[in-house]
Amino acid sequence: MKKIRVLFCCMGNICRSPTAEAVFRTRVEEAGLVQHILIDSVGTHDYHIGKPPDTRTQRAALQRGYDMSMLRGRQVEVADFTRFEYVLAMDCDNLDILQRLCPVKEQGRLGLFLEYATRHDEREVPDPYYGGADGFERVLDMVEDASEGLLQHIQKVLT
Repeated sequence: MKKIRVLFCCMGNICRSPTAEAVFRTRVEEAGLVQHILIDSVGTHDYHIGKPPDTRTQRAALQRGYDMSMLRGRQVEVADFTRFEYVLAMDCDNLDILQRLCPVKEQGRLGLFLEYATRHDEREVPDPYYGGADGFERVLDMVEDASEGLLQHIQKVLT
């Protein structure tokens, strides 16, 4: 079985993309596929390099059993576009930035994470940073949905 690499991306890598990393990692562990799926997250901006996820993000995630305390923010690098088979943005603005940075021959690796959701019709995971606690819960709902769909998709690719 081959190895698949998945990269989640938002603006600062402290809310949405680390949430996606933590949730998807848990789903991959539950499926027994840790040896076959590598997961990471990045931001398009350099605002929070080396910093842990936002405390509100961590609090909401912990309430659902996801520990992201060991994660640290990093900015996307050009090498990521060849290193990862899936580079999934949380919203169209960040997807646009990724498309400008990504070499033309690697554009097929890019997409929106919510394309894999089955219970949400939205295309974008909203940024909860400037809102209240309910925004972080909404992000978790969307990310859990898309994580399940992405895992099902990758399981088909692996077999």
